[in-house]
Amino acid sequence: MNYKTLEERQTNVAEVVGTISKLPTVTHEIEGERFLDFEVEVERLSKAKDIIPVTISERSMGTKEFKLGDRVLLFGQYRSHNKNVDDRNKLILHFFAKDIEKTDEQDKNDVKLTGFICKPPVYRTTPFNREICDILLAVNRPNNHRSDYIPCILWGRNARFIADQSVGTKIETKGRIQSRIYTKKLENGEVEERTAFEVSCDFVAIVEKSKHQEDLGKEII
Repeated sequence: MNYKTLEERQTNVAEVVGTISKLPTVTHEIEGERFLDFEVEVERLSKAKDIIPVTISERSMGTKEFKLGDRVLLFGQYRSHNKNVDDRNKLILHFFAKDIEKTDEQDKNDVKLTGFICKPPVYRTTPFNREICDILLAVNRPNNHRSDYIPCILWGRNARFIADQSVGTKIETKGRIQSRIYTKKLENGEVEERTAFEVSCDFVAIVEKSKHQEDLGKEII
């Protein structure tokens, strides 16, 4: 597998090994190039499973053929785009695969992101006193004027650490792509089951303080 540039590795790199749970189908075309969407199921150490939506170009897929249950290795980036749903913009997250091949490797789910905190961190505790902090990370694409906006969740000591950081702080984080089911109460009173996607982080480090924090002279511990 021909891994990409160092710059890409420093900003947005993801590698997944899992099982195809939804077959690739052509869903859209951009500037004459067709793209396929499918899903891969990845098992956690806890035996819970994450369902990861994947997009790949027809050119990258080449002549390779896959069936349900095939084990695949994917290399690419975790990306986002906005989609208009019921007259509202919705953030859609997906694994953008640049390479795919069959494999016998064990399940893997690794993502590394370097970007900027673009909304104030949201810190909270669960009823069992587990500390959680949610952030939205803006990750610039190399050689591109676009950014991907990736929701990230941090736990415990990392949650406390990131809760004190300001918008504009540049961080590096590592973790896994996570899917989780939640229920949403609609305006008509009905309850709908939905799936949320995010990066569950087990490592975080400050790359550069925000200008706001420097002006305040705030010490980062």
